[in-house]
Amino acid sequence: MKLYTYYRSSAAYRVRIALNLKGIEHQQVAVNLFTREEELESYKQINPQSMVPVLEHNGNLFFQSMAILEYLEELHSENPILPVNRIERAQVRALSNIIACDIHPLNNLRILKYLGDKFNASEEGQADWYRHWIEQGFQAFEDHIEHFTDGQFCFSRKPGMADILLIPQVYNARRFEVDMSQYPLISGIEKHCLTLDAFARAQPENQPDAV
Repeated sequence: MKLYTYYRSSAAYRVRIALNLKGIEHQQVAVNLFTREEELESYKQINPQSMVPVLEHNGNLFFQSMAILEYLEELHSENPILPVNRIERAQVRALSNIIACDIHPLNNLRILKYLGDKFNASEEGQADWYRHWIEQGFQAFEDHIEHFTDGQFCFSRKPGMADILLIPQVYNARRFEVDMSQYPLISGIEKHCLTLDAFARAQPENQPDAV
């Protein structure tokens, strides 16, 4: 199994956590988004959307991190990241999609590049944009998990898909100096998850391509 990744990509970070939680051996192939390697024709042959992550398995290429997580869940049922109960599965997916659908698409690197290139947004202007959407999304997330969390994980008593989505987004929030004291539940979950090897090994600074 091969993962095309970039150490700071939160979408790739999600997949790294899931692979670690499930104990799946894999090879990493670095795609440097800072130098725009994703725009090279050679990479577009792998993913025409010019994005990471891409998972290669048994000759098949899988793209979009949420689809990859679902694939890994179906492929390796051990250490599940979704509950068995269908109602709870829907609740976990909804929490995950607050980040995957509402926060992350507005804050990924290509959006920030476009704000700068097209609208001459300064670095501070881009940072303000970034913080606004994280803070709006995190407040909703914080309010929702109040009904589900045990204080250590987003949902139930073991790590799952919502935690896999949350921890990379918190990493980005801290990079952009979001005041995390506003979100005590999220901060507590982050602190606990990062004590686990699967999360710690997936952190950006622990990746082979970290610079």
